[in-house]
Amino acid sequence: MLLASARTISVLGNGFARVALSFAVLALPGAGPGQLSLVLACQAVPQLLFVLAGGVIADRMSRSRLMVVTDLVGAAAYAALAVMVLTGHAPLLALCALAALAGTATALFSPAMDGVIPLLVPAARLQQANGLLRIGMNSSMLLGLALSGVAVAVVGAGWALALNAASFVVSALLIRGLRLPPRARTGSSGWADLRDGWREFAGRQWLWVVVAQYSVVVAALNANAGVLGPLMAEDALGGARSWSLIVAAQALGTLAGAGLAARIRVRRPVLTAVLATFPLALPIALLGLRAPVPWIALAMFGSGIAFDIFGVLWTTTIQREVPEAALSRVSSYDWFGSLAFAPLGLLIAGPVAARIGVGPALTGCAALIVLASAAALLSPQVRRVRTPEL
Repeated sequence: MLLASARTISVLGNGFARVALSFAVLALPGAGPGQLSLVLACQAVPQLLFVLAGGVIADRMSRSRLMVVTDLVGAAAYAALAVMVLTGHAPLLALCALAALAGTATALFSPAMDGVIPLLVPAARLQQANGLLRIGMNSSMLLGLALSGVAVAVVGAGWALALNAASFVVSALLIRGLRLPPRARTGSSGWADLRDGWREFAGRQWLWVVVAQYSVVVAALNANAGVLGPLMAEDALGGARSWSLIVAAQALGTLAGAGLAARIRVRRPVLTAVLATFPLALPIALLGLRAPVPWIALAMFGSGIAFDIFGVLWTTTIQREVPEAALSRVSSYDWFGSLAFAPLGLLIAGPVAARIGVGPALTGCAALIVLASAAALLSPQVRRVRTPEL
């Protein structure tokens, strides 16, 4: 309950921050798209660079203590950003440094979070717990995104960032109340722990195959959500209002998907998770074909359901199959591999669209998702991993 409340509150704050940070940067004198891209990149890159270190640290110390520390670091970063925006003294270098600090906190938090759940929940209830946790987080993100525009308009971007900082403090206080068993200290080095984590990761074919699949899938999804989808909406679908409807439909789908995933019982969870990836290609293909907005929104709703079914089954399987002592390190390799090509997807989407057109670029993204998912099905372990009888 404490963990669910903490995540719900901090994710709500992050929903505010996504919009508030962008508007805060753009509101500064002389700021434009280039400055905004730089600040957001400084926040995103550390999430990839430091996630492996986060896995090692989380498996060497109290995971709940690490989560408290990183929440407080995130709170400090967003509080400093809020002060700079509210005072109007916000050098670009300082903005980038604080954004990088916030991104680093996220990188260290995520593997610890993945490793905490099995310590709190009996094995028989892991899937239900992961589904219910996602329902709270998805609801919070949806509410945060919905209220963020109002908050920025009413109190300003600086105070919206301050609200996000406060949400991290509340999250840290709640997580501090968790009672977890103490972790045994090891005499090994961090590099040795990282190598051991790699052996746990690489020794499971189903694990690295699906992570490789998702490195392609996430790159295609990023290209669609960040560049190609908005471009198509602007060119042919009526602009921002239509795109907001499409994105909102997907967010609602994730709520339904998390609820469904908490209840379904499947014998082959990894196979089901990979099959659930195929529907993610449909709304992108419909965008490429300039289909009517209601059709695209309906497909996005379905993709939201499929995405969270994948997420719950995948997370639960890792928690069941990987030894608890190495769980955060394996999770960090999962995060690193899945996000490895995400910046590349954003980087090349614009030039590719300019060269071959937005429609063909979207069709190419849909094809990549289908091909990567079909390739994952070739793995015998992906088809054979079974849910244990609990």
